[in-house]
Amino acid sequence: MSFEELGLSAEVLKAVLEEGYDTPTPIQQKAIPVVLAGLDIMASAQTGTGKTAGFTLPLLQRLSESPPPARGKKGPPPVRALILTPTRELAAQIAESVATYGKYLNFRSTVVFGGVSINPQIAQLRRGVDILIATPGRLLDHAGQNTVDLSKLEVLVLDEADRMLDMGFIHDVKRVLALLPETQHRQNLLFSATFSKEIKQLASRMLNDPQLVEVAAQNATADRIDQQIHMVDKGRKRELLSRMIQDENWKQVLVFTRTKHGANRLAEQLGKDGLTAAAIHGNKSQGARTRALAGFKEGQVRVLVATDIAARGLDIDQLPNVVNFELPNVPEDYVHRIGRTARAGLSGKAVSLVCVDELKLLKDIEKLIKRELPRIHIEGFEVDPSIKAEPIRKAGRAGPAPGQGRGRRSHDRASGKKPAYGANSANDKSSRRPRKRTVG
Repeated sequence: MSFEELGLSAEVLKAVLEEGYDTPTPIQQKAIPVVLAGLDIMASAQTGTGKTAGFTLPLLQRLSESPPPARGKKGPPPVRALILTPTRELAAQIAESVATYGKYLNFRSTVVFGGVSINPQIAQLRRGVDILIATPGRLLDHAGQNTVDLSKLEVLVLDEADRMLDMGFIHDVKRVLALLPETQHRQNLLFSATFSKEIKQLASRMLNDPQLVEVAAQNATADRIDQQIHMVDKGRKRELLSRMIQDENWKQVLVFTRTKHGANRLAEQLGKDGLTAAAIHGNKSQGARTRALAGFKEGQVRVLVATDIAARGLDIDQLPNVVNFELPNVPEDYVHRIGRTARAGLSGKAVSLVCVDELKLLKDIEKLIKRELPRIHIEGFEVDPSIKAEPIRKAGRAGPAPGQGRGRRSHDRASGKKPAYGANSANDKSSRRPRKRTVG
């Protein structure tokens, strides 16, 4: 199937083809016709399969087919479509996609998130925005200052809906929904890599007879990812990681840790090993995060050490290697972490360094993905049988997710003392892939 067969307009198709895309992915083939038909949707597919284009392309098409609502005498012009995301970097990347695919259409779009001055965002909203990409906290800030009008919204998109609707986000999401027209008067699109049974039940009450589209098995990981487990003592993880990077000549590797302090420490240690490394997490300034990410994409930084801030937002062109320096507390986050590689039809490698303390976490991950991961033993790094497991403190699913706080006091606020997780520049583009590719 080609994009032409999906019923997209000439303007949208021209933009897609100019980006070198000619074949829609399975999630795009199934989701785009549903969205074009004006139906609500819950769409699930493994990460890296083009979900963003799956809602961006038909959204642009739908808006181009109807006239904009009339502007009132007072207040900002009404927003036509709202795309709500959990992290700033994901919001920035979606904004880039909207601008790229909508460049031949007469739309105005912008992105708003915390950690930066709110004043330029206010100025942009006052000039008028058709498509708004936002994180919940900063959007509520704008609503509180009456700088955004969502009363005539035509389309609502919740991206990474599992994280958006979990207990850490539900209060802010409900406050946003209260600003919108009634459910039956708007189209609602939920996209995510994972949908738990509980999230499906919750989301179904927010949608109008939604069409359920699932391309991959629930919580599946991409077949093109070579997943490996390396059992190693906790105290020797950094040594093993450094050895692997150098012996296997990895030029670009994304490494995940559980904590911000751990990310800083690991990046510093790898630097002492002669590897160019940078850390990216919520306590870093937006400028520092943007520079680190740009350096990593451009090849100036060999190792990017990140907390789970990056698991839901980074789209790094042709990233070959992902390493779990520490396993995540939440099994679903493993799927999102390793999904940073093997995107858009490419292959990749995901290595997890697992100590005895993490065996329970590993078991939970294997149960989730319904497969046992191969154990690879490296000579000289055998596990010391005398070391006993220590319990790992788990934050729990009910806690706030990266990028947001709990309830009304979101961390994604300009006035908050804690900066929101994640940052990226909407103008920071990855290098081009070869033509004849799919939309990532």
